[in-house]
Order: sequence, then C-alpha cells, then structure tokens
Amino acid sequence: MKKIAIMTTGGDCSGLNTVIHRVVTGALQRGWKVIGIEDGTDGLCSNPPNVISFNYDTFPIEQARLAGSFLHNGRADAMNFETAAEKGKIASFNKRLKESIQALKLDALVLIGGNGSLSLAWCNRDIYSNICLVCIPKTIDMDIPLTDRTIGFNTAVQQLTSFCDQLMLTARSHHRWFVVQTMGRDCGQLALNAGIAIGARAIIIPEIKFDINDLVKHIKTSPLDYGIILVSEGVSIRGHSGKPADIISRKLTASGITNRTAFPEHTQRVGDTTATDRILATQMANCALHAIENNETYVMTAIQDCECKTVTLKEFFESGNIVSDPNIPDVMTSDAYVSPDDPLLKVATDMNIYLGKLK
Repeated sequence: MKKIAIMTTGGDCSGLNTVIHRVVTGALQRGWKVIGIEDGTDGLCSNPPNVISFNYDTFPIEQARLAGSFLHNGRADAMNFETAAEKGKIASFNKRLKESIQALKLDALVLIGGNGSLSLAWCNRDIYSNICLVCIPKTIDMDIPLTDRTIGFNTAVQQLTSFCDQLMLTARSHHRWFVVQTMGRDCGQLALNAGIAIGARAIIIPEIKFDINDLVKHIKTSPLDYGIILVSEGVSIRGHSGKPADIISRKLTASGITNRTAFPEHTQRVGDTTATDRILATQMANCALHAIENNETYVMTAIQDCECKTVTLKEFFESGNIVSDPNIPDVMTSDAYVSPDDPLLKVATDMNIYLGKLK
C-alpha cells in the first residue's frame, strides 16, 4: 500500500480545495494511505511534521468548491525557503525537510504550487530524492511555462470580471472612468483575459511598452465618456514611482478626464471555484495519481492542446524565462509571460482596445 502526502505552497487561490479533494478521493479508491501536510514547508519542517490523515469524511465534497486551502499555505512568519534564506539557514532548512519526508515514510508527495514553488522544488530536488515528487501548477498569474492553464486562473478572471462589471454601472452613472489595478505580478495574462471579457477601453500589461500620453489620447477620443482601464500591477512607468493605477489616474485627471482608481486586491484570489477550474483540478489530480502509479518523479502535470500530461520539472524550468528570485538570493525562478503572438492581443487590437506599442 502506497503512502502519499499532499502539500500546498505559495499564495492561495480558488481550486486548491478541489484538487486536494480529488487527489484524496482517487488515492483512497486505490487503497492508498493519504496524509496532508499543513502550512506548507513550515508544517513539514516542524518536529514532528504537522500532518493530518485523510479518510472519506475528513474533507466533505461540498467544501471542495471553496477558495483557499484546507491544508493552509503558511503563516506570515512561517519557516519557508524565503525566511530560511533571510536567516542564513537554507542548508539546515533543506536538511530538515528531507529528514521529515524520510520520517513520514512517504512513497510520493503531491506538491501544489506556483512557479516559485515549482522552481524551488527543482533547484532543491535533493530533498525529494527518495520519493516520487509530482507537482500540480496553481496560480492566478498564469505564469508557469509548459502548461496552457493553471488551477485558479479561470476563477480569478471571473472574480475580476464580476468586480469590473459592477464598476461599469457606477462609471456610466457618473460619466467616469475607472483605472483598475489587477494582480498578476510580472505577467499580464489576468489583466488581458479579464479586459477582453469586460470590454475594457485599455489594457496595460508588463509585456507591452506604452506611452501614457497615447493612452490619454485614446481615452479622450473614445465614443463613450465612461469605462474601464485595466492595468497590471507589474507595469512600470518611466520617470514615476508608485502604483501604476495611481500614476495613470493622476495623468488622466491632469488631462481633464474624470476618473477613480479601484484595487480589487485579494478578491481576485477567492470566490467559489468555477466549473472550468474544477474540471482542470480533477484532470490534474487524475494525471498526478497515474504518475505516482507509474513511479514518475520530478514531474509536473500540464495541459497542452487540451490534453493533460506530465512534463519533467527540468523541462518546465529550462523552457521558461529564468530570472533571479526577488526574495531568495542565489535561487532562480522560471517564468512565463504573455506571448507576442497571443491571439487575444489581436482580438483586443481589432476591438480598438489600447494595448500600447505592439511590435
């Protein structure tokens, strides 16, 4: 009988509970023992590790649609790779993680995380050398290479779309523009997809340079005197510091355009998981369980051309844009961004949505 563990790391999002539930259900049906590691690496490096045992009654199916993680993702002061690096304890931290995995006598670990977590798993792969490590990609940023979709992204797009739908009503009532700043870090996928969904007048993302004066002109020549301008949080504006939405708002005000800023913040990371994300979570859970059956290790589940398959963590890491982790010295992260040939860019251009200076 196999013994597997599930762990969620990094930021939370909708869909985490669905994939946890599906992995647990599938494993129990196979006669495996399933435990959950609470609070990510903080719980794993505790002595003894902070774990719970799963049975069919532990996590009711009706709760699987809820946002957040049943297993938690760690406290602000939790021991993780970042805090270990800050304290100069990376070596001892890695050693403790490996010892905990050995003490738990695991056959496999299902790690559900974003591009930072998956990059760390590959860069510190010796920790998992004696078990099958299967990773499942989740993030609202959609910045993970080699997969067409990540768990949580669709729900985040829906949350942001619903938020902007309501703003559009008050915008019309007051002949006013709203500059809405989205999450997404350095990837513009969330802003781009939600912007197309709501019919934004402009979508500003980190991957495309833009001229703030051109943006103002575009808004001034709009056939409407209200609407939404979406700007991704990772956008930088030369000669200015601060939140990009605030900078754009001030420029619009100086040009005589009535506007307000809005920051949906963490509402983008919550909300009942959409059907699309639930289906994706189930596909990836099923794929992960088959990978464990086949004794695959150092792999990630991925959606490619509508097919769910595994790719190696080495392929994942090397296929992205490898940059230094902003929070952990000497550690690299593999990122994905909006591609210049993303079909949604042409859709936006055809619909006269301002994007900036497309090549």
